[in-house]
Amino acid sequence: MNKKLIALAVAAASVAPLAMAQTANPVTLYGRAYVMFESAKAAGGNAGSVDVGSRMRVQDYSSLLGVRGTEDIGGGLKAFFQLETAFRLDSQDAGNGGATTFANRNSGVGLQGGFGSVLMGRWDAPFKSATVPIDPFGNLTAGDLVGVMSDRGNFNRREQNTVQWWSPNWSGFQVRAGYAVNERKTGGNTPASATVVNPSGTSISGTYTQGPIYVGYAWERHKDQFKAYAGGVADVLGGSETGQALFGNFTVGPLRVGVQTQSFRKSTGTAAVVTDIKSNQIALTYTAGKSQYVYTYLTSKDGLAPTAALQPKSTMNVLGYFYNFSRRTSF
Repeated sequence: MNKKLIALAVAAASVAPLAMAQTANPVTLYGRAYVMFESAKAAGGNAGSVDVGSRMRVQDYSSLLGVRGTEDIGGGLKAFFQLETAFRLDSQDAGNGGATTFANRNSGVGLQGGFGSVLMGRWDAPFKSATVPIDPFGNLTAGDLVGVMSDRGNFNRREQNTVQWWSPNWSGFQVRAGYAVNERKTGGNTPASATVVNPSGTSISGTYTQGPIYVGYAWERHKDQFKAYAGGVADVLGGSETGQALFGNFTVGPLRVGVQTQSFRKSTGTAAVVTDIKSNQIALTYTAGKSQYVYTYLTSKDGLAPTAALQPKSTMNVLGYFYNFSRRTSF
């Protein structure tokens, strides 16, 4: 389906972490208000699909409010917590996604020390946190990478019930590893339970950041899970999804160039359906004073028809302009 979206105006205000009243508790309140005014339409889909006529809309893109804090507990250790909640500036209609749940974004509790950081809770998987910075739009607008890349957002997960370890920063190099535990396991462990579905997720990234350079590799696997694009993610016995990504950003003068290539291998658990997907992105950002001009090209080929003569393919071209009034406020 061909899609066109014009962001006619963008108003965004990001509240930098502001220390609360100076007390014995080092707690920080922070947030972001981000909304767009858009003209959108979609046409030219497969036979039987319904076109979406041109329309105007005001769309919230991940406004949030959060609180975080740390406490020195001795022995070189610090305890930390974070509670982050989404809210919508455009609508409170639950049918339009307006209903929100407290702490539904990155939220958890953990320990920091010489070993790095360990946390438990709900948090972006390392694959997501490592690859999103390549896209100038992050994953916050209709033109961001999840429309085409990351298995259409399936590998852009904020995992529930996750345990993560983040290494210390070793001269710019850092490793992150996360495991989404198998709380949804069905059945027992006896030999008679041959149909036990035991879904879990593992995600690992390694990145290097030094001055104008950011490069890395990410790998992620979803066990006993499969995303069918018509029906969403489901727990499936024997299902498997594995993805990997190579990516990098570098800056030369006013120009920042970002590139990444991703590949995914997906199976429903039967030998008959195995899907290989290859995705690529090139992103250019040119800064002139307070203005930024952005172009990204994204493409993904192959999908749920691995034996078809004509393979599914998606491409997207995105143009953007930002005027940065300050570090926190942009148009």
